[in-house]
Amino acid sequence: MKKTKFLIFCSLFSLFVSTKDYVINPGPDAYENLQEAMILMNAGDSILIKSGDYYFEDSLSLDVDNVVIRGEGLNSTILNFENQKSGAQGILVTSNKVVLKDFAVIDAKGDAIKVIGADGIAMINLRTEWTGGPKSTNGAYGLYPVESKDVYIDGCIAIGASDAGIYVGQSKNIIVKNSQAMYNVAGIEIENSYYADVFNNKAQHNTGGILVFDLPDLPQQGGHHVRVFNNEITNNDTDNFAPEGNIVGEVPRGTGIIVQANSQVEIFQNNIGENDTVNIAVVSYQLETEDKDYYPHPSKIQIHNNSFGRSGFDPDLDTGDLSKILFSLSDGDMPDIFWDGVLPLKQMIFGQPDEEKLVLKHNGDATFLSIQPIQYMLSIFDPVNRSTEEFENDPSPLREIVINRFW
Repeated sequence: MKKTKFLIFCSLFSLFVSTKDYVINPGPDAYENLQEAMILMNAGDSILIKSGDYYFEDSLSLDVDNVVIRGEGLNSTILNFENQKSGAQGILVTSNKVVLKDFAVIDAKGDAIKVIGADGIAMINLRTEWTGGPKSTNGAYGLYPVESKDVYIDGCIAIGASDAGIYVGQSKNIIVKNSQAMYNVAGIEIENSYYADVFNNKAQHNTGGILVFDLPDLPQQGGHHVRVFNNEITNNDTDNFAPEGNIVGEVPRGTGIIVQANSQVEIFQNNIGENDTVNIAVVSYQLETEDKDYYPHPSKIQIHNNSFGRSGFDPDLDTGDLSKILFSLSDGDMPDIFWDGVLPLKQMIFGQPDEEKLVLKHNGDATFLSIQPIQYMLSIFDPVNRSTEEFENDPSPLREIVINRFW
């Protein structure tokens, strides 16, 4: 009797924990089958989207925790939204511990893959692309996780976004690695986020390669602890094609890295060069805002042990103010590393605390220029500093980002 009860219990337990693998094949019912599976699946289930071209007119959405959606390769399973009639993105995910892998989303009407509020999202071997080349009518973002925690992006390709190819915003604990961003306005962007590692990526032929931004009027501010290392940030040379009014519309063509208003950013062991305007720019937020809690100045930015190639050989003098000011101040002799020197008035007069100063160390023959704002504003003395001596302090390495695996 006891044995019978035990077998019944095991059978019921097996039913309770059993998982289901949905398989989606190309065909006229593919959209309905895929969206239905995304609604009906339970924790532990997975969807396999078989190789083929899928043409969808409506967006897809997922709100189930702890599931996997996978294809058979980023060049094999193609979700095509060129005829999309509804939805602001190709795929929207609003659940936790979701794995998306091995497929492509192309020509979405808006963003390609958007993730909101996830506690755990893994995006692995995905491709997002607008196949008509750089155009302001392309969707804003390729991979677009926001307000999330434990964001893992690995082996992805993002092409043609009119804002950022790979964008992580207002999030915490982030890894972006082994990925490629090409022909976007911003290749990879970390915005208003805490604790991010961006490494072993290629950011090429974008307007700007990698952006680390902090902006006002957002729920999470004070971006900090971002490491950008072992990346190839080269040949960024695409004209800015952001729609009118977008903040990235101010990024000049051919910028390698821009750090804006963040603190505790470490940039090291990157190969940065052949960028039309400037290899690295460290700047304050210069636009007006009524957000009284916002701190617009970068602090403790560490740039060390990088390899630099050419920059400033074809500066973009038509986009925004950065390159125009820099070109004027440098008399056309554009630096590899630029800091705008803008600080709170007290610090401009008496100097920054040592723990907040820019650090420049072991960057080979990289050239440097910073503005001395008081001299600049008063038009007295030389407003330009090209010496790195003040900043040649030993770096203080930031900690590695570790994400507990849920996939």
